[in-house]
Amino acid sequence: MRRTTDYLVIDCLGGPRPWKFAWIINFQKAGTFVFLFALIAYYENYSTAAWIYTAMQGSYGLVWILKDTAFPDRSWQQRITIAGGINAFLGVLGWYWVFGWLLISGTSQPDYPLPDFAWYCLCISLCIVGCVIMIAADAQKYFTLRVKRGLITDGMHHYVRHPNYLGEIMIYASFAMMVWHWLPVVVLAWVWIGLFAVNMLMKEASMSRYPEWADYRQRTWWLVPFVL
Repeated sequence: MRRTTDYLVIDCLGGPRPWKFAWIINFQKAGTFVFLFALIAYYENYSTAAWIYTAMQGSYGLVWILKDTAFPDRSWQQRITIAGGINAFLGVLGWYWVFGWLLISGTSQPDYPLPDFAWYCLCISLCIVGCVIMIAADAQKYFTLRVKRGLITDGMHHYVRHPNYLGEIMIYASFAMMVWHWLPVVVLAWVWIGLFAVNMLMKEASMSRYPEWADYRQRTWWLVPFVL
């Protein structure tokens, strides 16, 4: 699975590698506010749900840009082919914009299981906490590994081995809950199982080379404390 995705988004069709993977990701993240504002204006949808969703996903995009500026992830700095960049955007990143379109265009008519105000509160809280977990975990990893190579077992990694993925899952779960449509569920199932789970398994295989790995694995949770 990893070899297949790497080929599709990094090496597809070969040839020149004019851009970094991070540039494709940052284009989508930075453009989210603009795209969602354009949808609001085009569909003349000035509902509370439309504005809240725009604030959530748009702000998350800016959080990502700040994170990439302050402590960039080395894995996103590799150069990719032209076809790889197109695949990365159309195959994954572009679908995140479709979430907002579903809600703002009126294609999705959410019938939330709780009163609207309570559901908005739940979604906003999930998004904010997810952003904090994600950015704190990535910051800890970046700055710790600059001064000491090895297994990180404290801080954000004390109870959960993959807190950065937990944060990302919480963020996108909040978007899907706001949209309340079957399509985001399908997209996120593919991303979480086909990409996130594979990456976490490969990360654990790499971490297993450290002597303290067995003890760390035994006393921590994979993703969600006391659940998984």
